[in-house]
Amino acid sequence: MDTAQSQQQAAPGAFTAFTRFVLCGGGVGLASSFAVAELASWIPWGLANALITAVSTLLATELHARFTFGAGGRATWRQHAQSAGSAAAAYTVTCMAMLVLQQLVAAPSAVLEQVVYLSASALAGVARFAVLRLVVFARKRSQVVATVRTARPVHATVARVASPADPAVLCRTA
Repeated sequence: MDTAQSQQQAAPGAFTAFTRFVLCGGGVGLASSFAVAELASWIPWGLANALITAVSTLLATELHARFTFGAGGRATWRQHAQSAGSAAAAYTVTCMAMLVLQQLVAAPSAVLEQVVYLSASALAGVARFAVLRLVVFARKRSQVVATVRTARPVHATVARVASPADPAVLCRTA
C-alpha cells in the first residue's frame, strides 16, 4: 500500500501537470523553433521541421514521463509511439500555418515566421497536453487509483468482520 500511495502522490494534479508541461514542452518547443529556423537555412523547411519535430518529440516525451506526469521513469516504447501520433498532428498544424503564411505574405520576416510558428505550436501543444494526460500517461494513474480503491474495501471488510457488533458475525454465532 505504501507503494500505491507513493505512486499516487507522484502523479500531479491537472494544474501542476499543465505548468510542468508548459515549462518542459514550451522550453523544448522554443528551442525547436530556433533549431528549425537554423536548419531551414540549409535544407527545405518542411524537412527541417520534420527532423526537429522527431528529435524534440523524443526529448519532450522523456521529460513528460519523468517530470510532467509523474510516471517516475523513462517513457516506454508504447508511450513514445502514442506521443508520436500527437506530434504528427502538431507537425501538420505547424506546416499548415506556415503554408498559409507563405500564401498570405510574399516574403515574411523571420520574426513573423517565428510568431506564426510559435502560435501554431502553442495551439497544438494544448491539444497535445490533453492527449498525453488523458491517453498516453493515464494508465499509471488509473492503475494506482484502482489499486487504492481495491485496497480500501479490503481494509473495511477486515475491520467489519472483526467487529463483534456486526450483524453477520452475530448471525453466525447465534
